[in-house]
Amino acid sequence: MANIRSYRELRVYQEAMDAAMRIFELTKTFPAEEKYSMVDQIRRASRSVCTNLGEAPVRPGVGLLDGL
Repeated sequence: MANIRSYRELRVYQEAMDAAMRIFELTKTFPAEEKYSMVDQIRRASRSVCTNLGEAPVRPGVGLLDGL
């Protein structure tokens, strides 16, 4: 495995970002009455996955994946 210097290089992070973008586009088609309830919750949850991956604990001397 190549050295990974940033969480952005992780395939799982890239896939999560792609999914979040697809979810955002999909939720644009939801009914207007869902805009501030279900749509908001779905979008926040999809962004949360990416955020959590980026905030995973990483210590010096420990591989990036060891902190996940």
